Amino acid sequence: MATSASSLIYVRAQTTWSPIIPKFLTDRSLYYVYRLVQRRGSEQNNEARLTSTSADLALGNSAIRAGTRADVGDPDLPGGTETNVPNARDDPSASSDQRVPSEGVVHAVRGAVVDVVFAGPDLPAINSALIVNWDRPTTLILEVHSHLDQKTVRAVAFQSTAGLARGVSVHASGGPVTVPVGEAVLGRLLDVVGDPKDDGPALPDAIPRRSIHALPPLLSSQTGAADVFETGIKVIDLLAPMAQGGKAAMFGGAGVGKTVLVMELIRAMVEKYEGISVFAGVGERSREGYELLTEMQGSGVLDRTVLVYGQMNEPPGARWRAPLTALTISEYFRDQKHKNVLLLMDNVFRFVQAGAEVSSLLGRLPSRVGYQPTLATEVAGLQERIASVAGSTVTAIQAVYVPADDFTDPAVTTISGHMDCVIMLSRAQAAEGFYPAIDPLGSSSMLLDPLVVGDDHYQTAEAVRQTLARFRELTDIISLLGVEELGTADRLIVRRARRLQRFLTQPFMVTEAFTGTPGASVPLAETLSGCRAILDGEADEWSESALYMVGTLDEARKKEAAATASEAVA
Repeated sequence: MATSASSLIYVRAQTTWSPIIPKFLTDRSLYYVYRLVQRRGSEQNNEARLTSTSADLALGNSAIRAGTRADVGDPDLPGGTETNVPNARDDPSASSDQRVPSEGVVHAVRGAVVDVVFAGPDLPAINSALIVNWDRPTTLILEVHSHLDQKTVRAVAFQSTAGLARGVSVHASGGPVTVPVGEAVLGRLLDVVGDPKDDGPALPDAIPRRSIHALPPLLSSQTGAADVFETGIKVIDLLAPMAQGGKAAMFGGAGVGKTVLVMELIRAMVEKYEGISVFAGVGERSREGYELLTEMQGSGVLDRTVLVYGQMNEPPGARWRAPLTALTISEYFRDQKHKNVLLLMDNVFRFVQAGAEVSSLLGRLPSRVGYQPTLATEVAGLQERIASVAGSTVTAIQAVYVPADDFTDPAVTTISGHMDCVIMLSRAQAAEGFYPAIDPLGSSSMLLDPLVVGDDHYQTAEAVRQTLARFRELTDIISLLGVEELGTADRLIVRRARRLQRFLTQPFMVTEAFTGTPGASVPLAETLSGCRAILDGEADEWSESALYMVGTLDEARKKEAAATASEAVA
């Protein structure tokens, strides 16, 4: 009888008291009854949650491709593990009470956005993958991004939806998009879902797969970046040194040499880099992808490199998720193989741009300057996964397009906030023929500190900055009155600054076929000694052309001696 009375009190309280008791409860006895009701309801909710969790764990993640394999990530690891679990639908030993993936049909197609209606009560989770069962040779994969109602989801396509009609069957995979990882992907060119696009053999069926969505490593497990990563490019090593295990970005408008600089860094660094290199081409031209693939094959480093491309002509979903695919492969080699990884991205702005396109297609209201309201979250979700753990590092070098040369653009400022090294490319430098067109005053690095690079390097870099900054201040006066109107000290600064500008130029190996000038890679010690010699006045009487497009100062000396000898003969 006591149990019946208690149940009756619980039922009546659950149906009538819950909305009003928190506002009007005053009596102490009623308060205890209310707490009893809350406790009973909480126990029931916990039982239901445990039951649901057990069913989900038993089911696992189903296959993204044929529905037979899936990647189950370990929540205790940053990127999970590469475990293949059979699908409950194909496993005869699976219990009958396990939920099977839902089947749906295409309800609407709006470009790269597809609405799918499911008959069952369980809708696919956000960021889960859907497979379209159509009669095309290529598999069409969708990713769920919103639930419109109790039966309809809105998804973004990773491939072209041309020819997709209403009523086509759609299969919910039961898990997120997974991509192949491991030794088998080395030397291959992949698309956003991991399919080979280099006309090579198909990847083995037993290759492990990992979800493209993962959490960054725990802060306690991350290591700082304090080792300088020498590039062989004078102006970068001197004024904006890169960190091994850090993030560096090159910002510039159209036509100032971002891609050329990235290509040079790839050629200069990958050859001497003993780890794994992963390149993500985000929204770039197919010509650039072909050139990079040919360059890798010629240099003999393709067997340690993975190329991931989301091309310019692909849907925004492919361009949006291509960096996550490359990052997933990098995390595998970092976490499971314990290797250092060099991650190169060109162009991160296309990632932001694709996200804005997807946001607009999903019906979200735009934010500042038309960007998506989730701009900061999306950029942080990408950049925070680029981290180094004990014993293994991920060094990221990224090219960022600056729309209309506006460095205050929200996308540019959001990306730059995550960088350890910021390299600004200047259109004025490019107009004067100073390549690489890096702004020596606008570029910065957290490693340019005497405690990291040493006093000698720091003092030399500061002296170069001060000389170039004073020269920039005097530019307007020189254009109006001429250099003859300056004082003796200022004329000396102008002379040395002009020679420093030309000495910091450098021929690239990737442009050798176009310029006819052999490329040069300069050690940091040679760069420091050359800058100190110019600051000390050794080159005051040299011709400025002798310092233009040379490697070391010794090459400039030889060039000046040859020019002097030819003038004497003439």
